[in-house]
Amino acid sequence: MKKTFRLEGLECANCAAKMEKAINELDGVKEATVNFMTTKLVIEGEDEKMPVIIEATEKIVKKIESDVVMKKA
Repeated sequence: MKKTFRLEGLECANCAAKMEKAINELDGVKEATVNFMTTKLVIEGEDEKMPVIIEATEKIVKKIESDVVMKKA
């Protein structure tokens, strides 16, 4: 399953790279990419784990850059 999100307020390329690295380490994630230029986050993961992955991703995003809002694209 693939989910796409918009990271509103993302202003730091280094933070985007940190988010991508942390999200890729989550259980059930096959691949996660954060595109700083388009502020898009794409997560590919196991269907049954997706709700947990999304919840954990939101926490990672807030921890790294607290002003960023994760919205469905």
